[in-house]
Amino acid sequence: MTSAAQEHGAAPVSQAEAGITPTFPPVRACLFDMDGLLINTEDLYTKCADIVLEKYGRPGLPWDVKAQLMGIPGASNGDTFHNWAQLPISRQQFFEEQSEQQRIQFPECQPLPGVQKLLENLKKAETTSGQQVHIALATSSERRNYDIKTSRPGTKAVLDIIPEEHRVLGDDPRVKKGRGKPAPDIYLLALKSVNDSLPEGTPQIFPRECLVFEDSVLGVEAGRRAGMRVVWVPHARLAEVYKGQEAEVLAARIALCPIGDEHQLGEVGDGWADQLPSLEDFPYERYGIVVS
Repeated sequence: MTSAAQEHGAAPVSQAEAGITPTFPPVRACLFDMDGLLINTEDLYTKCADIVLEKYGRPGLPWDVKAQLMGIPGASNGDTFHNWAQLPISRQQFFEEQSEQQRIQFPECQPLPGVQKLLENLKKAETTSGQQVHIALATSSERRNYDIKTSRPGTKAVLDIIPEEHRVLGDDPRVKKGRGKPAPDIYLLALKSVNDSLPEGTPQIFPRECLVFEDSVLGVEAGRRAGMRVVWVPHARLAEVYKGQEAEVLAARIALCPIGDEHQLGEVGDGWADQLPSLEDFPYERYGIVVS
């Protein structure tokens, strides 16, 4: 059946354009990024880069450049960074010197405000329909860096709230090469890890029943491409970079790293994503979650 608008050749009106608020089922799975969201690595990444940059007489890494690197595996040694940095050393030497700084700095990683309480609450939470809420990790960090970042006992204890079988890391062989964020693969794999562990007889969890937690713009896009709802919790400095563009970020319409499949992206104002200043005082009820 066609509408009157379609019969007259007019473009169809989206729900967002029509001002229609979508209805979502309760969230049954919360899928988390790690760097800059659960632990304070973004400031440490900047510190590591700045130490090497200063050594060679270059200025510190500005946030408008850093914003283009966040969430992309190996981006700190790619064209975007080096075209800006103009260092008098090879990329390999920069990589080695930065890696050494990371080995020094990353053991200082600590959970960000509200993280431990949120994970502990979700671990015992249910949906408004009485189903268990599950949690998983989907991080671009590879195993070596993950182990260094979680080497502090307190930090490891917080990350260990997420079951080992529900953690997908950047070098997981199940994630095809070149399919890191903003591709949806890592979040779909995290969901699969949860579904594979559900007790027999428990209904499978669908993407629209998932809530992705991200700090990076590319991570938001990965969650949206996966067909999941998203909460964007940007670093205060990243939020400044995208001031006035928040709606485009939430709709995954910034296009920092185009990968095609435009149908996977959202629409501005479509209600699938929200922005929060931190993970403190999380609004569970907004997502159909009940904490006993």
